[in-house]
Amino acid sequence: MRWQNQTLAAEDGALPGLARAGFVRSVRTPEFDGVTFHEVLCKSALNKVAGSSSLPFGWTINPMRGCSHACRYCFARPTHEYLDLDAGRDFDAEIVVKTNVAAVLRAELRRRSWRREPVALGTNTDPYQRAEGRYRLMPGIIAALAESGTPFSVLTKGTLLRRDLPLLREAARSVPVRLAISLAILDPDLHRGMEPGTPSPRARLDLIGALTEAGFAVNVMVAPILPHLTDDPAHLDALFGAIAGAGAASAVTLPLRLNGATRGWYLAWLAEHRPALLPRYRQLYRGANVDPAYAATLRERVVPLLERHGLNGRRESAEADAPSAAAPADPQLTLFG
Repeated sequence: MRWQNQTLAAEDGALPGLARAGFVRSVRTPEFDGVTFHEVLCKSALNKVAGSSSLPFGWTINPMRGCSHACRYCFARPTHEYLDLDAGRDFDAEIVVKTNVAAVLRAELRRRSWRREPVALGTNTDPYQRAEGRYRLMPGIIAALAESGTPFSVLTKGTLLRRDLPLLREAARSVPVRLAISLAILDPDLHRGMEPGTPSPRARLDLIGALTEAGFAVNVMVAPILPHLTDDPAHLDALFGAIAGAGAASAVTLPLRLNGATRGWYLAWLAEHRPALLPRYRQLYRGANVDPAYAATLRERVVPLLERHGLNGRRESAEADAPSAAAPADPQLTLFG
């Protein structure tokens, strides 16, 4: 069954909110059982980060909306509600693909007003989720950014990043390129329950090794740390040890955030699989952010472990003084990939 033949007319296949997103067609294929891809033509590729944000980049690119990684804790789930899709199963299975994103990006980068500010990918949904293997949006995006002299960063759980490693190495000869991998769970059973659509922890550790060998100072986002599931010292010590052993230059930790509809989706999983933890979570999460006392305790636990495993960023700063296949390290930028 050929991908390009799986076309539905807009009046038959368009979900209500997609009319606002330049809907072209919906696609289903046996390769992605249970997943529907809604192809749209975007009007813009670059998203301006709010001026009040403390993030170390001013612009983002999101080639897709929704994510087949299906992470129960994903903070981006509420963004699907803008398209009249739900933040639960629809976020996992109704993926919006901006098929013209690379062409639109090239046009935006050619504008005289473009100041070549840092651009981040992977801040909302993963640019290297499985569908990227079909749509191949990232090669065009990487080329456009590099050719325009725009520094960029990528944060991903997707091992498909290996496919573009030659392109990323070439881009790094022209502009600063930052690569970060998200890895917060080592336990195979918890990984399958909490991140069912993602590559295994072992596969991501291997990816860290491959990127390091290619000359990149890899940052690892150990996020989110899940209270009473992945926050015990033994798990964190083993995780940081594995990350350091794979060659990562630094790691950053963040506690779980339960914003908007993400809260209900995550707590529903907890009620089914770890019901004894529900009372603790209701105490820890009066709002979207974890109780400050817990955050302080977690910080006290994490800091010496990062120090012990050499993941506190000092090695990355030292390596920035030496020539590398990657551009000189910017510790601030790599915090967020």
